[in-house]
Amino acid sequence: MQLIPINWWNREVYNFHISQDKFTKQPWANGVVLLACVAVAMLLANLPFTKHLYHAFLETSLTMHVASPDGSIDWTFPRDMTVEKFINDILMVIFFFTVGLEIKREVVCGELSSFKKAVMPIIAAFGGVVMPALIFTLVNHGTLAASGWGIPTATDIAFAVGILSILGDKVPVSLKVFLTALAIADDLIAILVVALFYGGSINLGLLALALVVIAFVFLMKKLGEKRIAFYVVPAVIVWFLFYYSGIHATMSGVVIAFLIPMEARYNKARFHRRSRILLEGLAQAEALDPDAEFPNGPERYYLRRLSGLSKKSIPPSYRLEHKLSNFVNFGIMPIFALANAGVEITDLSYFNVFSYDAAIGSVGMGIFLGLLLGKPLGITAASWLAIKCKVGEMPAKATWAMLFAVACLGGIGFTMSIFVDTLSFAGPDIPADVTAHLRDAGKIAVLMGSLCAGILGSILISFVDKLRRRKA
Repeated sequence: MQLIPINWWNREVYNFHISQDKFTKQPWANGVVLLACVAVAMLLANLPFTKHLYHAFLETSLTMHVASPDGSIDWTFPRDMTVEKFINDILMVIFFFTVGLEIKREVVCGELSSFKKAVMPIIAAFGGVVMPALIFTLVNHGTLAASGWGIPTATDIAFAVGILSILGDKVPVSLKVFLTALAIADDLIAILVVALFYGGSINLGLLALALVVIAFVFLMKKLGEKRIAFYVVPAVIVWFLFYYSGIHATMSGVVIAFLIPMEARYNKARFHRRSRILLEGLAQAEALDPDAEFPNGPERYYLRRLSGLSKKSIPPSYRLEHKLSNFVNFGIMPIFALANAGVEITDLSYFNVFSYDAAIGSVGMGIFLGLLLGKPLGITAASWLAIKCKVGEMPAKATWAMLFAVACLGGIGFTMSIFVDTLSFAGPDIPADVTAHLRDAGKIAVLMGSLCAGILGSILISFVDKLRRRKA
């Protein structure tokens, strides 16, 4: 048996962590992981020896039922909770919480922080929501699929930005910023769509209690509370009240995200003053025993204090966003894809997005055309209108051809579109088997539409860039 030197093992582990860290920081990494999860989910849902286990696992009940022998106590929590609902109603709360933090950051100090910066992406985002919804409605008006109009309205920022990063300098930086800001505004609109149109019947009493808790958190923030721990319990209570009130539980994540402080506990002057004192103490501790191994006991004390000082000098909102980003991008979103992209193909008509039924309509056609055509047309038309009305301006060094090509990437719906699909087509007028059929067909259409939008956008960007280089 050959022994592996300890230093070799440590070096290999260190190199693995460095490589892993480099991978997760790539803009396209999240998209690659999601695509792999989609492929795995489709295999699990369709292979003969895995499909039954796959669906049975997702339908496994996670509800706790407590009852006394005399029947005086009969308590069930959470209501109708399965593995799939746990992913969509609990894990996705963290996803929406992170999205809320990103939107808040952009509104406060980013690309949506001023009227001049925000007006063009917001108007373009509205165009990119209205046009796909209109196309879907025109295709499915008066049919059972009509309620799915919100599915093709969202843009998946991870895939869109990932493709832009792969295309490199073919796209002007201003258009990359434009698409990123548009996708963030698009996320905000999608959140409002889910909150307003895809919840259940509203329990006004529970909703009022939720608003009281939210008002308490707002007051706590105004009084200057910046410790994250004090926001955790109210967040859980708001989720619970939203879940039982009929408003989709994921909206609780967005609401709490907007209430997380963006001001640090220590300002710049206090940080410099306290850090100077601690650094002097650290130097004195080292001088007491210069030959001791670093850090010794007193030095560890001052280093811990410096670490705590640095942490408290970063706003809680930024700290949470940084901590959660990898967990959401490489944990929650892949799990969501594994749970929701696994469509059992019992009928090849799912792939024929242009099939139409007078009663059911064509959810596939509405989504596919909405993402592939509605998104770029809506974004471009709204941008043109904003510029003509002189409320917006063309991004620097951009042309209409390149803007349209980049707008095609807005048709990559994926995460948000699949999420809205899971909420659509529910109601007393739609039989359960028809609901399942529409949702499955919708997911396939989202995948096909997003794939074609990504390919079309990439081809057009390369083509427009090639023409530009020839003219130059």
